[in-house]
Amino acid sequence: MSTLRRTTTGLAAATLALGLTACSVSVDPDEIAVEYDAGAFSSTTFDRCIDPGTRAYYGPGDQVYVYPGGQRTFAFNDQEDSGAEMGAETVVTSDGMEMTVSGVATFQLNPDCDVLREFHEAVGRKYDAHTDAGWRDLIIAYMGESLRRALDDASAEFEWRDLYTDDETKREWEVRVGELLSGYVTSMSGGNFFVAATYNAGDGDPEEEADTGSPTLTLQRPVPPKDVRDAMTEAHRIAQEIDNTETAAELAEKEADAIEPLVDLLGGDAYVVWEAIKAGEVDVVVASPGSPVGVGGRD
Repeated sequence: MSTLRRTTTGLAAATLALGLTACSVSVDPDEIAVEYDAGAFSSTTFDRCIDPGTRAYYGPGDQVYVYPGGQRTFAFNDQEDSGAEMGAETVVTSDGMEMTVSGVATFQLNPDCDVLREFHEAVGRKYDAHTDAGWRDLIIAYMGESLRRALDDASAEFEWRDLYTDDETKREWEVRVGELLSGYVTSMSGGNFFVAATYNAGDGDPEEEADTGSPTLTLQRPVPPKDVRDAMTEAHRIAQEIDNTETAAELAEKEADAIEPLVDLLGGDAYVVWEAIKAGEVDVVVASPGSPVGVGGRD
């Protein structure tokens, strides 16, 4: 038999053996993976990361863990059939008002290979996060609990009337929640695992630390309980009628009708709210929790 024939035969045999013994995994464009050597006669050791959109071959007994990659969301609201990871959150403001908050955090799992390996070994394995159920449990535990804490702590720095009636205050509060969330989720998980959805390491200097960014938040305006919203709406309606009041007695009666339910709910704050409504500084369009709320002053 010629050398060429022997070589060809050997190549065919090797290819057949590979087909009989090798395994493969297809990592979708929105996934990332880690592979571990874990043969029958070897210790389990890290081998490599597998990039999105890749088909990879690995030996029998080796282990591959595929995780969600690219942009992901964590939603919290009370809308039925929304697929939210958790319900709307209740927070308490600096002046003691309970308010309901809904929104969504947008992020991605850090795709840097060293960090991905650290994530898998530190928390991914614990939750079987390469499965759908495990991934959901993991982000509720880390993203959800960190978000709750960030919402609680940030809201305690603001007064409810400002959050409910002032766009600039709402933006400041949203930024503050985002700052706290980034720190809390990193501290709780033990690493920089959840980063900005827009992060891409690219071909930058490997010695230069990448700016991974932080999860971004889109928060609906916090809303007070329904009885407070209803009382404010009624007070606003009465305030619009006052211009047509002809006598002092009628004016006093209308003001009493507006203030009484506010006092029952807000105590001394009721008079501040009423004067602001009369002055046109608070123009409330009430919506249910989880929906946008239009608020602004009149010219």
